[in-house]
This record gives sequence, C-alpha cells and structure tokens, in this order.
Amino acid sequence: MGKEKKSGKRLTKKQLAEKLTGFFQSQPDETFSFKQIFHALKLTTHPAKMLAIDVMEEMAWDDFLSKVGESAYTLNTKGQVQEGTFVRKANGKNTFLPDDGGTPVFVSERNSMAALNGDHVKVQFMARRQNHIKEAMVIEIMQRKKDTFVGRLRVEKDIAFLVTQENLFIHDILIPKKKLKGGKTDDRALVKITKWPDADHKNLVGEVVDVLGEAGNNDVEMNTILAQYGLPYKYPKRVEEAAEKISAEITPQDFAEREDFRDVWTCTIDPRDAKDFDDALSIRKVKDGLWEVGVHIADVSHYVKEGDIIDREAQQRATSIYLVDRTIPMLPERLCNFICSLRPNEEKLAFSCVFNLDDDANVKSYRIVHTVIKSNRRYAYEEAQQLLEDNGVVDGTGEPAPNPGKDGYKGEYAEEVVTLDRLAKKLRTRRMKGGSVKFESEELHFDIDEHGKPIRCYFKRSKDANKLIEEFMLLANKTVAESIGKTTKGKKAKTLPYRVHDNPDPQKFENLREFTAKFGYKLKSSSTKGATARALNKLMDEVQGKREEKVIQTIALRSMMKAKYTTHNIGHFGLAFDYYTHFTSPIRRYPDTMVHRLITRYQHGGRSANKEHYEELCEHCSDMELVAQSAERDSIKYKMVEFMGEHIGECYDAHISGIQSFGIYAEIDENHCEGMIPMRDLDDDYYDFDEKNYCLVGRRRHHVYQLGDPIRIQVAKANLERKQLDFTLDDGRPKKQQQPEMPTDGKTSNRKGSRKGGRNRRRR
Repeated sequence: MGKEKKSGKRLTKKQLAEKLTGFFQSQPDETFSFKQIFHALKLTTHPAKMLAIDVMEEMAWDDFLSKVGESAYTLNTKGQVQEGTFVRKANGKNTFLPDDGGTPVFVSERNSMAALNGDHVKVQFMARRQNHIKEAMVIEIMQRKKDTFVGRLRVEKDIAFLVTQENLFIHDILIPKKKLKGGKTDDRALVKITKWPDADHKNLVGEVVDVLGEAGNNDVEMNTILAQYGLPYKYPKRVEEAAEKISAEITPQDFAEREDFRDVWTCTIDPRDAKDFDDALSIRKVKDGLWEVGVHIADVSHYVKEGDIIDREAQQRATSIYLVDRTIPMLPERLCNFICSLRPNEEKLAFSCVFNLDDDANVKSYRIVHTVIKSNRRYAYEEAQQLLEDNGVVDGTGEPAPNPGKDGYKGEYAEEVVTLDRLAKKLRTRRMKGGSVKFESEELHFDIDEHGKPIRCYFKRSKDANKLIEEFMLLANKTVAESIGKTTKGKKAKTLPYRVHDNPDPQKFENLREFTAKFGYKLKSSSTKGATARALNKLMDEVQGKREEKVIQTIALRSMMKAKYTTHNIGHFGLAFDYYTHFTSPIRRYPDTMVHRLITRYQHGGRSANKEHYEELCEHCSDMELVAQSAERDSIKYKMVEFMGEHIGECYDAHISGIQSFGIYAEIDENHCEGMIPMRDLDDDYYDFDEKNYCLVGRRRHHVYQLGDPIRIQVAKANLERKQLDFTLDDGRPKKQQQPEMPTDGKTSNRKGSRKGGRNRRRR
C-alpha cells in the first residue's frame, strides 16, 4: 500500500478507462502485453492491475479493443463490415472466421443467408446486446467454396433428394427426376448445384453429375470419400491416351548426355506390393575407407514436359492419394508403374545425387547428375530387414551388423545392403545429435480380402530397412536444397520450392512444459531450434516405456507446426536442417517434379525462375496435401468402423486417446481402433472439461479421466454412414447388442497402384 499512497489516490474505474483509451489511441497499430500496459500507465499495485484487466475486458466486449492471445490487447481499428470464411456447424452454432485471423464470431442460422461451410462471405457485425455474445450477419456470399456435393439419393414419387454425408444443410438438395442420370434410392451420387437459395426459394437445386453406385459397395464407398473432397476418382481418358503415346526408348542421345550407372550395383527397397519405384540406391567401393553411394530418382521431368496435358493434370492433383486399399496416382499408370518406375533388370533414366562417403558417412564430395541405371535387385522392406537380421543386426538398437567372419556376410548382395545400413546409421546418429526430433512413427494398416473387407487391423512400425532408405533420401533432399539455397555473402539464391517446418507453437510448447512437469519431467524451453529439439528428444527418451508415454508424445506432436512447401526458406525444425526440399519422389509428389525442372534449368545456366509463380504452386501443393491426408484418414476411419462392426458388444482393454467437452476418445490396445464414449454415458457424476490439463474432472466424486489412462470399453455402435464408432465403459453389466448400421458387401477393388512407404517418408 505504500507505493499507492506515494503516487496519490487510487485511480477510479472511469479514470483508468480514460487513461487506457488515450494510451491505445496514441498507438493504434501496436499490440501490448499486460506487462507493457502496467509499466506505461505506472500501475504498480495488484488492485490497480486487476482493475485495468477488468476495464480492458469490458472494452473488448464493446469492440473498442481486440484481445490478442490470453494476455495482450490492441486497438480495434476494423470496421463493422469484414470478409472471411463461413463455418457451418451441424448443431447450428455457425461461426465467421475473419480473413486476418481474428477471433471467430457467432452467426445464427437466421443471419447466415444459407451460406455453406467454407464459403467466402462478407458480414456485418451486429449491435451488441447486453449480456450476449458478439454476433455477425452475412450480407454477401462472395465466393462459394464448392458447387458439387456427394451423398445418398432418396428418390420419391415426384421429386428426388440428395442426403449429404456432411449433414450440414438446413434444407435438402432437390433434384428434378429428369436430372437423376439413372440414380436410384440409396445410390451414392455426385451432384452439382444449379440453383442457390435466394429470397424466394429456400432450397438448393441440383443435378446428378455421376452415379457412383450402391451404398455399401467397397469401390463406391472409397470413390465417395474421394468425391467428397473434390479429389479425382478416375483418370481422364485423354490424359491416359497422351501417356500411351510416350516412347519408353532410351536414345543414343540420352546415353551421351548422362552418366552411365548400369554396371554399378543398384537396388530398390519398397513395400511388398509397390509398383511405383521412384528411388533406388547404388553403392561401390572407390578405395579403402571411401564409398560412392548413388541416390537415383525416377526422371519424371524427362517424360512429362511443363505445360503439357499430363503435366496439367499432375499439377492439379499435386500428389498421389493413398487410401486403405488403393492408390490414386498423380501420373497415368503407364508412367508411374512402367516407364518411370525403376523396375529391376530394366534400363531407366534417373536424376541422381551421387555421394562420396567415408567410413563415418561424412560427405567428401557430391554431384547432382542425370544418369542411366539398371537395378539389380528389388527388395521388399521385409526381405531387406531379414537380410540385415541374418547378419547380426538387432532392429531398434541403432547398431550396424558386426564384422563378418572369414566367409563374409550371408545372403545375396549382403555386403552391399549391410554397408548401406551401416552408413545410414552413421548419418542418422549425426542427424539426431544435430537436433533432429525423434518421434518413432507407427502407421495403421489393414489386411483386406478380395471384396475389400478388412480382416485384420494393426500398427506397422518403421524398422531398420525403412530407416536405411529414409536416411539417404533425407541426405539427397538436404543436399539438393543446399546446392541452390546456400550462396556466398551478398549473392541472392535462385528460386526453389523448399519443404519448411517452423518452430513449435510457443503457447502449445509452454502447455507441454507445464503438463510434463506434473509427471516430474523438466522440459527446458529455449530460443534456439537445436536446443528445443534436444529438449524434446530428452523428454521422449525419459518417457519411453512409462505409462504416460503415449499422452506426452501426443501432446508433444500437437505442439508441432505443419510442414509445407514455399519458396521462402526458414529451414526444417523437425529435421534440424537449414535447407531442405523434396527431390526424391516425383512419381507421387508434384513439388519434386518442380525441383527437378529447376535444377536442370540452373545446371544449363538458366536464370532464376519467377518466385511468385512458384509460390502459388507451392501453396496449391500444400493445400492438396492436406486434402489428400483428410481423404486418407476418412478411408482409415471407414475401414476401422467396418472392421469393428463385426465385434459389437465385445469388450476390450483400451486407453484414453482424446478428451473433448462432449466425450472421451478411446483407442483399443489390441488393434488400435478408436471410438468415442459420449458424455451422456458418463452418468456417475457431472464432469467438467479441463482443456489445459487434457482431462475430465467429476464435481462430486472428483474422479478424473486423463489423456492416456487405461480403461475397459465395450463396442456399442458402428455407424458406417458417419464413419463413427461408439463405445461405452465396460462396468461388467450385460448390454444390449446393436448391429452395424450399414453393412457392406462390395466388389473387388480396382487397385491401380500401391501404398508407397510410410507417411513420414512421403511427407517430411
């Protein structure tokens, strides 16, 4: 109280409001933290600071200030009319997301102008009613996100409707019967909107573009998932015809312009059912203690010319899509599985990164060159892994094979594969010491029968053979990026698409630090990338094998930013690389083809490419990657629900994998299938959601459901239509069994490709 007396009387609420008004108006473009505000206004006592916070909250309520995060404010200089994205919710609690990333604002249904999810709209903020939340009214729909929708047809006597899977339309999509294209009730269909709602008509009106087939058929359901995300589910005939005209012949000129690696031992290592082999490794001894290792990549850009019909289609797709039972390729089958694919015992054109490595895998020199190769051997991951283990490698230890006896290593080409593994492990050890984040990846897999029905569900872990390939791909990607991005002082780097990964979100990282402290772990936050990554790796090592391992790893992953493509290089936090790009998968990723073209252009003395043009392509590829990931997740969810539909009423050991205000997500330990226990089933108490600590806390009995806790569940319902599994807690009492809501009896799937490696390998 002494300080307050020295500075005179305590400020009244009105006086403090005037001071705050003047302070923010004098610096309208600045954002201030509480600490800065208290210092500027000389607020030294606790009561004065608390009063200032109360006043600023009221100012934010009245839209005079805008809140930034939890402890900062800025003057609200925005007008009453803003543009942004409309988010439609099934529960009617629609929101408006401002383009500048401001706080979401509630939009009631009556004020939505029938805007659909993702539409770009213009809104007007409404006058604030006392004790009511801020509201906005849509005054113009500036751009529709999409005009085609997927759903199930319902054909009646006089009219037909499309029932959408999103279930976000207030009114049905009406379809005149003459626009059904032969569709029948319960058929999946793709419908294009021909008439949007207006003042006189409330309904959407559409016409069938394509009848996908009967609901429940495996092919139909997979194609429905693709169509739902606007992804292609069949290849345009004219593009396939263009691919058929491409000659696979390697001409004398090709040989003259390329380095010849046909006599150097070369292999591919891929999943057992792969067809699109876009990377190969070669190795030969240069002299004692020095190895030449070639990372050879399918030379797609030799066959697909910029701007041609195949290139335009590949650019639009931007990526291959890997559903549970099929691959939707970026390139026509003739290219991705035959001409470009580095198949064994066939001469192939490649773009190669060739390294001279010493016994410690230090790069002594490298060259990036066009080559001709001939693979000696095609290994499945399991075969390469077995060969390593037959020669003494113990998976997961990080140790190479011991020295061979006098008879050498066992197995065909064993010395080459074992040497590659040893060098890869040296590279990996150095990468980890440099600050690369160590998250061991697991991928959910299904074994499916000839009808596409899942018969087994399990996680696949990355083993030494996978890591062998991954390490050399990372080295090639890093080296190619450095060859363009690293320049002498004062010289500007030429345009190149980079694969960047920003530092963790500071607030989420702080939440992780506070959360792990409750388990006794000390996670040091740091301003440097390397130190932050090393702190994360230390934490991952400490939690390994502990009960809290899964929960801490989950929260750590949530603190990570998403990797993306851009021409503005900021480095890759997760890998601890200052320069990183995607060079090694042009068959299934368009950015790699872009990089191949630019490297070739610069090798021939070409000028730097247009940065704005390539930045637009990078944004498109990043967006399409996220869309493809969503489709892949939906296909996994569908198969998960289909698989568990055969186990209604059965009980399993599980652990809590997610906590939300509406319920608990649980993952079955045995098969990793995930479902939800709705809040209504937790009827022993009233539970509060503690978002910061990832738990539900009972008010009366104080029982806590914590992320990662082991629980016992019973499978209650499998809804294929919504791709949802419902669980209940298994309390030992018998429960009424329910049948899955939509059994399937599909036909054999049409697999035009295959799953290629793990998601980490495709997306880092």
